[in-house]
Amino acid sequence: MMKPPNFTVRMEHPELERARREIREFLAHDPAMATPRADSWSHFDPAFSGRLGRAGFIGMTWPKRYGGAERNSLERYVVIEELLAAGAPAAAHWIADRQTGPQILRFGSEDQRERILPAIARGECFCSIGMSEPDTGSDLASVRTRAERKGDGWTINGRKIWTSYAHQSHYVLVLCRTSENAAARHQGLSQILVPLDAPGLTIRPIINLAGTHDFNELLFEDVQAPADALIGTEGAGWAQVISELAFERSGPERFLSSFVALEAFAEMARREPTAEAAALIGSLISRLAPLRGMSMSIAAQLGQGESPNFEAALVKEMGSLFEQDVTERLLEEVVPAADPESSDKFRRLLAEAVLRAPSFSIRGGTREILRGIIARDLGLR
Repeated sequence: MMKPPNFTVRMEHPELERARREIREFLAHDPAMATPRADSWSHFDPAFSGRLGRAGFIGMTWPKRYGGAERNSLERYVVIEELLAAGAPAAAHWIADRQTGPQILRFGSEDQRERILPAIARGECFCSIGMSEPDTGSDLASVRTRAERKGDGWTINGRKIWTSYAHQSHYVLVLCRTSENAAARHQGLSQILVPLDAPGLTIRPIINLAGTHDFNELLFEDVQAPADALIGTEGAGWAQVISELAFERSGPERFLSSFVALEAFAEMARREPTAEAAALIGSLISRLAPLRGMSMSIAAQLGQGESPNFEAALVKEMGSLFEQDVTERLLEEVVPAADPESSDKFRRLLAEAVLRAPSFSIRGGTREILRGIIARDLGLR
């Protein structure tokens, strides 16, 4: 029997509108907003993240004793929406706020929560994801990085790849193999939080086709980590990382990365209206609205401690398709085409969006992996 997705559209409430007004007020006066960016959650600005954290917009749902504000998950959601819609450079704190912090809050020790979460909430501690490895493709369970228990700590050896902003972050949450049992493919994995300045850890830059340095390869050579660097339970890393992926795949960044370019096109269309532009904007917004409803519903479920992995995969796959269609359809409307050096806001933002668009269907899980998850949960495989 096919399993229906669990989506409930959530309507706006007074506390959400209050959160929206607060973040808009913040952004209206922040110097980083002089130059909005497409795919803004991929732009790293530690100073902006520090100001955002001090204003109370990072770790919003966490308990106050850990630096949070004890606001609800949908209040955080509207703040993320506004950051994306404004083109704010949010990459520095993004991973720590979106998934590493929640993992520590849910699975970490009290000492880990007290040491790390307040620094994340202040916008002073940034984290990277240590999942992908060379030569393993999208098979996350085939990781070969090993952590061996020796004395009072762990000795880690292996490699991680496509580690965004590891050269500018403080910690990497490493998925590694801690069991010698080759048959325990999923049961033998654990998560260990490793400082990125640890001796024996080499960060090798990967320069992308645009000539920028976002990605890195990490080489672990007898890296030492204390016993209490383990997040959660030894051997429970697979279940923990799957719950983490629900945070990674379901947020508004999966369909609002290019929104700032769409908004700039709408501004241009308001000055020079045409029936064609109106039809294009209407068709895109009609796809955006249900994606937003689905994503908000998942945010509410995550806020209640649930792990809606199937629903998150749906949002990620449909959002990636939408994002890539936005850039392609806007590009068809513009002659001359997008220009990264243009003084015209729309043409510059569109050029950024076009440059980033191929990555939308890779980051957070490839299209093939996501469709496999969806098919399995629908009983089709």
